[in-house]
Amino acid sequence: MKYLLSLCLLAFLPFTAMAQVGEYRTDLAIGGSAGYVMSNVGFVPDVPQGLLPGYTAGLTVRYTCEKYFSSICSILGEVNVIQTGWKEDIRDADNNPIYYADDIAKASPLSYERKVTYVQIPFLARLGWGRERKGLQAFIQAGPQIGVYLSESTKTNVMLGRELANKRASQVIAQDTLAVQNKFDYGIAAGGGIELSIPKVGHFILEGRYYYGLGNIFKNSKSDYFGKSNYGQIIIKATYLFDIVRTRNPKIK
Repeated sequence: MKYLLSLCLLAFLPFTAMAQVGEYRTDLAIGGSAGYVMSNVGFVPDVPQGLLPGYTAGLTVRYTCEKYFSSICSILGEVNVIQTGWKEDIRDADNNPIYYADDIAKASPLSYERKVTYVQIPFLARLGWGRERKGLQAFIQAGPQIGVYLSESTKTNVMLGRELANKRASQVIAQDTLAVQNKFDYGIAAGGGIELSIPKVGHFILEGRYYYGLGNIFKNSKSDYFGKSNYGQIIIKATYLFDIVRTRNPKIK
């Protein structure tokens, strides 16, 4: 938690420094978002992986508080449901797929994926440059994020005791039979994108974001198998926001 508190302070430090210096704003917008997620887990010992596809969707609230020179300063909060996890890349020492000895047609190479669903809540500080009311704006944003475990599911054809035609290069398989042990996740998210604002219609946002987990999904004491098991997520999402409160200032473009 001390890491999370430190991230909160760092994320919102620019707004404290800018207070009562720039042009005042009281813009409040709400809406929803949906997107595509590509995930993996940083295991130690290492587990060879690809990226697991998933989804995210949820609610977004944005408060714009100030324009400091050309920078538009906002804070953003979201409540999302996200499907994350990992997808193993099971191969032999020559980088070939692994098959069962009785799979003569080689129709089903070994595969394993775990999908884990969370409620994720990011708190992001955002800096934008461009138009606020009509036109395009580019932005960057970063801040802490927490996640609460909901459920998990596994899709695999791995069967213990069944003879393999070729030997696995990685013998790290403890993760395949462990359920998620730490139900609370936390880390930091950062990214950027573009926003198109249309008067009396709303704000259309396209962004890319990366999340790095600081917590582990499995226990990591000296007696546990994994020393590290944290999430990495690449997120591409679209958001629509409509204004609830707008600053009355004809100079705002």
